[in-house]
Amino acid sequence: MERLFENVLVTGGGGYCASHLIPSLLAAGYKVTAYDTFFFGDRHLPKGDPNLSLVKGDIRDTAKFAEAVQGHDAVVNLACISNDASFELDENLSTSINLDAFEPMVVAAKKAGVKRFIYASSSSVYGVSDQPDVTEDHPLVPLTLYNKYKGMCEPLLRKHTDDTFTGVIFRPATVCGYAPRLRLDLSVNILTNHAVTNSKIMVFGGDQLRPNLHVRDYCAAVEMFLTAPAEKIQNEIFNIGFQNMSILDIAHLVKKVVEELYPERGEITIERTLSNDNRSYHINSDKVARVLGFKPQFTIEDAIRDLVQAFRQGKIDNSMTEDWYYNIRTMKQIKAK
Repeated sequence: MERLFENVLVTGGGGYCASHLIPSLLAAGYKVTAYDTFFFGDRHLPKGDPNLSLVKGDIRDTAKFAEAVQGHDAVVNLACISNDASFELDENLSTSINLDAFEPMVVAAKKAGVKRFIYASSSSVYGVSDQPDVTEDHPLVPLTLYNKYKGMCEPLLRKHTDDTFTGVIFRPATVCGYAPRLRLDLSVNILTNHAVTNSKIMVFGGDQLRPNLHVRDYCAAVEMFLTAPAEKIQNEIFNIGFQNMSILDIAHLVKKVVEELYPERGEITIERTLSNDNRSYHINSDKVARVLGFKPQFTIEDAIRDLVQAFRQGKIDNSMTEDWYYNIRTMKQIKAK
């Protein structure tokens, strides 16, 4: 689709999803600013591209953000302390980043003349649900502060939207697949790493239903929100998650793919153990297809295959011991604050 904007600022520009999104935006002709604390460094970003600017900044530093966002047409807000384990490492840090910084950032963006603000919430805001299909109007039943704050920020964006400032919220499923700043602490990626590295998959629980989303479809959704007509997305919330599978079924799919692509490894075994993580929900993403015509192009199996090919090509070194692949381990190592 035709570009509506020239200059896009991505908060959390050094993270997993952004490491695929930013090259894609650059290829589409955008000028991109990656605004990030760069806890995970910036070696994975295309720093040689003249249309990419890196700003080392914290979203809690509203003055610095306000300066960086000048001259931008759109903001894609991906910055957060992501997932429950990382959040619980330091609740004060996580609260200050995931909740306290959000509204001042929205206000600063609007004041700077930004026309569109895209907020990555999370499908984990639904917590546990026995509904056969969880749509966007389902009550939010967060089980953790991470989920709770993701949901609390949504109305803070809608509070500031008007005819000059479009806000859209999307609730992505758990992301999976290969990206330049790879995370190996997300369910599909964890299972694939263990299968390739140890020839054994440990499944905690297994019956929990989880929606998943290929990282490439996550990024395609963001690009769609940048090009969609304002009247179709203003103040709207969209689920983005298309394959709902149990953890055990994902493990069997990983086993099948790894045995096929690594025949020399022999059989991959699956072991089950109890889990205290009872998040389980089956999300429905019909709305984004109905309103915007968006449909996924990639499956969980594609994500597994992409990861296994990256292993085979030597792109993933020391996958069990290198802290860089794991958010909580990196945050501990650098003493993030």
